[in-house]
Amino acid sequence: MRLHEGNPLTCYLDARKIPTIGTGFTLRSDSCRRELARIGITKLVPGKTKITPEQSDAILDRVMAAEYVPAVVANSPADRSQHQLDAAASACFNLGVGAMKWEWAKLWRAGKLKAAADYLGSHYNTAGGKRLSGLVRRRREEALLFDQGIYTGIDTPPPEGAPRAATETKPAGQDPVVREAQELLTAAGLNPGAIDGWMGEKTKAAVVTYQRAHPHLVADGIIGPATLSQLRRDATAAREALTKAGSSGAGTAAAAWAAGLPWEWVAVGAVVIVLVYVAYRNRDVIARRFSTWRGKTVEV
Repeated sequence: MRLHEGNPLTCYLDARKIPTIGTGFTLRSDSCRRELARIGITKLVPGKTKITPEQSDAILDRVMAAEYVPAVVANSPADRSQHQLDAAASACFNLGVGAMKWEWAKLWRAGKLKAAADYLGSHYNTAGGKRLSGLVRRRREEALLFDQGIYTGIDTPPPEGAPRAATETKPAGQDPVVREAQELLTAAGLNPGAIDGWMGEKTKAAVVTYQRAHPHLVADGIIGPATLSQLRRDATAAREALTKAGSSGAGTAAAAWAAGLPWEWVAVGAVVIVLVYVAYRNRDVIARRFSTWRGKTVEV
């Protein structure tokens, strides 16, 4: 689970703009909220709220014991194996305890173990309507664990949450997470070198430059969950601005033309409104860039 979720000890915004800390802890979970309150944290502020490694370990142990493991035990066959329990607990931690009511779990309770593993490995891998490569890999690994008791995470490439540090030697295969980061860095106007899935020195330098432009990130040159999440959010914000502005401008222009109005002015006004809306939704991204330009650190 930690190899997928990571363990950032400073709060960050995940790809869905949810403040997150440690091993995927958010205030949306009752057990996480309770355990964070136990150490005096009632609000998660990206770039500001911090926990220690020991606190993260303790919270993970407690939330698993209080919420996720009991949900699996209560909704699975009594003859479940340890590796089946582990796979299901990982899935529930990521998807929510309601996952034990879904089709894959129904197949498990019906004794169709292979079918349950296959279904888990090929479903539940989207977020916001988009299929995510990290979730695809996670579901496949959970299915392999459920079906065969194989705990992955040792072989290269590691799961998404594992931090990527620079290496001197180019690996035999490409790391899909590093490749994605290289593509996003290139789109952001930075030069990570060849887009080859290798976390080399040039990619590290580009990562450091990017992290320094975002004061809530640690400028360590490592691609971890917080840095990868921010790269994705920046790219999403840019795409959203272009897509929404273009579609709104075109639609407004057509309506104005049909009504006999000066469509150029109406379309420009619509585009401006959409851009203001997108800017508001991504105000933390803009604030960081503005503050970086002024040499100040911003609280998200």
